[in-house]
Amino acid sequence: MQSIVEQDFGTPGRHSDKTVTLSIDGQEITVPEGTSVMRAAALLGSKIPKLCATDQLEAFGSCRLCLVQIEGMKGMPASCTTPVAAGMKVTTQNKQLADVRRGVMELYISDHPLDCLTCPANGHCELQDMAGVVGLREVRYGYEGENHLAMPKDESNPYFTFDASKCIVCSRCVRACDEQQGTLALTIQNRGFESKVSASQNVDFMDSECVSCGACVQACPTATLSEKTLIEKGQAEHSAITTCAYCGVGCSFRAEMKGEEVVRMVPNKDGHANHGHSCVKGRFAIGYATHSDRITKPMIRSKITDPWREVSWKEAFEYAASEMKRIQAKYGRDSIGGITSSRCTNEETYLVQQLVRAGFGNNNVDTCARVCHSPTGYGLKQTLGESAGTQDFDSVMKSDVIVVIGANPTDGHPVFASQMKRRLRQGAKLIVADPRTIDLVRTPHVAADYHLKLRPGTNVALVSSLAHVIVTEGLVKEDFVKQRCDLESFDRWRNFVSEERNSPEAMEAVTGVPAASVRAAARLYATGGNGAIYYGLGVTEHSQGSTTVMGIANLAMATGNVGREGVGVNPLRGQNNVQGSCDMGSFPHEFPGYRHVSDDATRKLFETTWGVSLQNEPGLRIPNMFEAALDGDFKGLYIEGEDIAQSDPNTQHVTAALTSMECIIVQDLFLNESAKFAHVFLPGSSFLEKDGTFTNAERRISRVRKVMKPKSGYADWEITQQLANALGYPMNYGHPSEIMDEIARLTPTFKGVSYEALDRLGSIQWPCNDAHPEGTPTMHIDEFVRGKGRFMVTEYVPTSEKVNAKFPLILTTGRILSQYNVGAQTRRTENNRWHDEDRLEIHPNDAEERGIVDGDWVGISSRAGETVLRSRVTERVQPGVVYTTFHFPESGANVITTDNSDWATNCPEYKVTAVQATRVSQPSEWQKRFREFSETQEDLLKQAAEVAK
Repeated sequence: MQSIVEQDFGTPGRHSDKTVTLSIDGQEITVPEGTSVMRAAALLGSKIPKLCATDQLEAFGSCRLCLVQIEGMKGMPASCTTPVAAGMKVTTQNKQLADVRRGVMELYISDHPLDCLTCPANGHCELQDMAGVVGLREVRYGYEGENHLAMPKDESNPYFTFDASKCIVCSRCVRACDEQQGTLALTIQNRGFESKVSASQNVDFMDSECVSCGACVQACPTATLSEKTLIEKGQAEHSAITTCAYCGVGCSFRAEMKGEEVVRMVPNKDGHANHGHSCVKGRFAIGYATHSDRITKPMIRSKITDPWREVSWKEAFEYAASEMKRIQAKYGRDSIGGITSSRCTNEETYLVQQLVRAGFGNNNVDTCARVCHSPTGYGLKQTLGESAGTQDFDSVMKSDVIVVIGANPTDGHPVFASQMKRRLRQGAKLIVADPRTIDLVRTPHVAADYHLKLRPGTNVALVSSLAHVIVTEGLVKEDFVKQRCDLESFDRWRNFVSEERNSPEAMEAVTGVPAASVRAAARLYATGGNGAIYYGLGVTEHSQGSTTVMGIANLAMATGNVGREGVGVNPLRGQNNVQGSCDMGSFPHEFPGYRHVSDDATRKLFETTWGVSLQNEPGLRIPNMFEAALDGDFKGLYIEGEDIAQSDPNTQHVTAALTSMECIIVQDLFLNESAKFAHVFLPGSSFLEKDGTFTNAERRISRVRKVMKPKSGYADWEITQQLANALGYPMNYGHPSEIMDEIARLTPTFKGVSYEALDRLGSIQWPCNDAHPEGTPTMHIDEFVRGKGRFMVTEYVPTSEKVNAKFPLILTTGRILSQYNVGAQTRRTENNRWHDEDRLEIHPNDAEERGIVDGDWVGISSRAGETVLRSRVTERVQPGVVYTTFHFPESGANVITTDNSDWATNCPEYKVTAVQATRVSQPSEWQKRFREFSETQEDLLKQAAEVAK
């Protein structure tokens, strides 16, 4: 159990090779140069009173409560804004200081409600604490004059309230929004007595630019900004450190608890990935964990047209196992398989792939990374030698040039985006390559130096033209290449990109990006200092996704931007444990640690530990499973924590494959779209109900800690273990720590990882081994994992998904801040207040040509299918391109995406679909069938609940 209140040192820590020694109240202390007097005193254990100061924000010096006396200095300087100096003698406590501080506090209290006993902050209100610290016992100024006590509350935000009557105008909320979040949505309006905190231009929070990250709530020293859950439930009794189960940033949180009830989630100041910051999802959108839609009883049925029947765990396991055995006996060993989860823990994922390989006896295991970052694994393995990003998130603070390709960090990875924006406000240059005008192109105090607004599907052409400039203009870091890279492959690559057909001028007709912009961007990246590339699904989800990843690695190696802080090749992973699911051996061709199943020594290692013979040939990928199912050869599937019926492309093809199977086992929290085709439902557990680890986008392994009992009785790892035992393959783990110990024994990159080490260090970035016992923040420092970096020729091959007269527009897809992936979690929270449907963004020119106005229903048809969405007319998209999100199943975004995929990994080409858009007045035929099928399945679920009563 953790303490509810974290220590606050008043001002941020400083890092300096120089130190300063001073005396505070007669005690000497040595601190880094640049440290404030307040922080130095706090390090000594002397707590100087403060209100406007917090170690999460830069010093401001407005509250005048932290005054001290310094020998040789006139007056009483604020300790928060005064840096230490050698030989300085500071006095923090005497009668004169006490009198001044009491007078200041008296003024604050004279215009503050005295409702402490009923206030939600009672007991952890800094104003209340400071009144006690300074010894305030009476207030001489009454409420007769003007005051702010009758100011109205703003209750518009679903997660927190703003009570202006309690505001002391310390500016902490404003500064948190500026410094931590970077949205600059808050301001101090007016001056003097009329000063007040205002959201945007004096509107309520819900209508403002506020993104509900919670930084202002965290910073507030009073109850002015308070979580509604804190108001409703009262203060927590204890807390535990755990890791967020949303995106790939992997934020650390303190789950503040009252018994087994979560009072609130508070970002952990010591979190290595987020440093005390959070977003609207991680901080507030956890209501799904206790939502009434949760299924907590196992269920079975013979056919998907039958009602569900609630059964005991024993019967569910026995039925599932018998069905899988029956199918294998009838159709052969390879007729079943499994899909691991990128939302479950490393330990749970490890058990699922073990169950498939050792229990099912085949390698038919895959994961959702197949449809997102499988090209990352392939491309980086081929070039650098390891299937993961090169840096930690903090590295961006040493970047001079930041390149964002096919990623939208402010929506997909918002906490990291805030850190990136901080560096950009400090002066780093920004290059954005994206078909759409994402927020980073222009946001408060941040503007891209170059926005390469390319046509969807032309990433390889753009990357090759950037390389052409670097090579032909003599910008290659020849010494780095000569020392660190394979010269034969470099020469092939250099000759290839030097060809005139790869020049920006030649490629302009392909990419649509002006050649002059490409040349300027290439020069900036190659010569601007530390250059870091960050990319997302806009790179990988293409027919040439793997080629683009290799092209990005080529750029980094050619310019020497690998192997130190501030540089690197950084994939922004989409889900909380998609990196971990890959690390744990979820691909059909690889064991944990990215070792091929054909490697005899590796296979022998696992055979010895698991006690069975293992197959040496790769199994089926997810698309192969669908094809085999439609061919009648694949009949059983175990799905843990994924929803392929909504997330995979060409929905009608996917659902046809699912319908053709004889036993689908779904292990999840809700009756998701895939579960509607299932025959066995095993109720899973949320991240709050389990122990384990997640691995984020920077290879950081962090602990997940159970704060409540599983609603269904078992954590996911226990369910998989009992299913394995029912199948006749014994698993006997007593705790997830034992699973991690086995992972560490069998996986070289995890050799030094254990729960003890994670508890001691807070988190660990793999590889963690004898050479790097505390992990590896930056990879490839002295040499690449593969030895010499290998350049790969990246020939541009246009996608076969082409526009024509029938389908003249290109559809591309993405995410939005308030929703997450297929929406199963966020749609069951108040986040729907911001985004309650998937909308189609269309350029005004294309809309006018089709008679579409904002808000119209628009039919979108492709070669795969048709759906209907409401329009949003906007210049964020370029003419000829439309865009939508995929968070709501009824929108059918993937009904229109096709089977086109990456040539190396089968990652679907979500980002390029030729479509037509027309104004319509009713849902598509697919949407009508979907609605009817969903209502039927919901009725079948209700029948199970009624029978159970």
